[in-house]
Amino acid sequence: MAIGYVRSEGDRIELDADLRIREAIAAVFTRFAMAGSVRQVLLWFRQERIDLPAAVYDEGRRTVVWRLPVYNTVLKILTNPVYAGAYAFGRTETRVRIEAGRKRVVRGHRRAQEHWQVLITEHHEGYIDWPTYEHNQRVIADNTNMRGSMARGALRRGEALLAGLLRCAHCGRKLHVAYSGANGDTARYHCKGAAVNHGTPRGCISFGSLRVDEAASREVLSVLRPIGVQAALHAIEQRADDEHAKRRQLELALEQARFEAVRAQRQFDAVDPGNRLVVAELERRWNERLAEVSRREAEIEALQAQAAPALSPGQRADLMAMGTDLPRAWSHPAAGNEVRKRILRCVIREIVARIAEARIELVIHWQGGDHTELSVVKNRVGQHRWTTDVEVQTLITQLARQLNDGTIASLLNRLGHRTAKGHTWTEMRVRSFRADHHIAVYKAGEREARGELTLEQAADALGTSKMTVLRMIAAGSLQAMQACKGAPWVIKAVDVQRPAVRAAVNSPARGPLPSDPRQFSLDIQ
Repeated sequence: MAIGYVRSEGDRIELDADLRIREAIAAVFTRFAMAGSVRQVLLWFRQERIDLPAAVYDEGRRTVVWRLPVYNTVLKILTNPVYAGAYAFGRTETRVRIEAGRKRVVRGHRRAQEHWQVLITEHHEGYIDWPTYEHNQRVIADNTNMRGSMARGALRRGEALLAGLLRCAHCGRKLHVAYSGANGDTARYHCKGAAVNHGTPRGCISFGSLRVDEAASREVLSVLRPIGVQAALHAIEQRADDEHAKRRQLELALEQARFEAVRAQRQFDAVDPGNRLVVAELERRWNERLAEVSRREAEIEALQAQAAPALSPGQRADLMAMGTDLPRAWSHPAAGNEVRKRILRCVIREIVARIAEARIELVIHWQGGDHTELSVVKNRVGQHRWTTDVEVQTLITQLARQLNDGTIASLLNRLGHRTAKGHTWTEMRVRSFRADHHIAVYKAGEREARGELTLEQAADALGTSKMTVLRMIAAGSLQAMQACKGAPWVIKAVDVQRPAVRAAVNSPARGPLPSDPRQFSLDIQ
């Protein structure tokens, strides 16, 4: 009989009357619902030093022992249908095969659920319901790395955020991840389908992880931003649930230890004091039970001392603000790649990737069934992960013909642009960028030599205000260019001298020009 159940009269299956056993089994399912991984459940129990019950049989007598779980302990609890209130028979089979001319019988091969000989749901009271059990089996199968055509794979260590989520659009197989570089942190996604199945020297597709991970992350953050408050509330509730679950298990363990100590004392008091051999053994057992009580009490005291205080209104407001600002939470130093991968897997089912010319085309399949298409520029030969964005390169090239390095750095920072390594721009970094890309420095007077005027110079030449010139640019009567918002306007001197531009300045529709060109008239009805 599975731990957590006992047989009653009429060979019925009932929940164990021991409250500690029942709550320990229930804690396994609760933790799995939160973590979504057998290994994460195991790590939590071992990290928190919480024991799980196990049945031990000695000469036909069943006893329950408590010890730290191993992986198979947790896996068997999560995969046994008895905990879902179901009776199942024939879940395994015996197979016979010939090896080296001799028959070999192999027992214990698992059958698929549709091949079980007997399955009766709602047979007895369960710790979870049957739909929850089926969902758990799908999650466990989904976490099996690279097994099956639809498996996403469990969370893996490494810098690649989309490991296990990418699928090749050319052959339909999962993409693998390879790490290289001096520190082993340069990830690359690649498909082995063509190489394995067709003997080609190279796989179907291969591309670096940096830009693809960034593109997928930006898309996910834009989708999750409206539900940031709910995420913050969930974080608060999960924090409280973790502390309550651990304290509850320790309290049950202390209660049982006290019962064992009282029973050992009764046995010691009942023995004849003259029987020294028996008295010595019973005294040793009593002392062991008392030591166990002291250890459990010390654990609870340590938990109380380490327990974080309840969130103050200010701390709660800060957490709620972080929930509404997911990009800040995403880039927080305390949020490692494991947290980011979990966020991605909560909303993304898989991503289908293909390479078209110099771009990587991605189709994101969301958990809800929607799809989003993304297009990412692929690095050309000779480029590396610390390459500055093409947009910033073009912008610096244009601004270098109008501004000095210090002014360019200030403008780039105001626009939110960063260097390839995520730093803010400085005069020295702009100068270094120009030198690397062979961009000449701005020299005083070169705009005039090209016949270009600034906004102020054009206003002076037309004898009007800058606001009037801006309205003429917006109306299309005066041609002008601007590299980006906040950059200087570039106006050709020949365009300012055109008769049509002069006529637009002196147009009767504008009314007579004021004596001060910096002023303009107001028509009041």
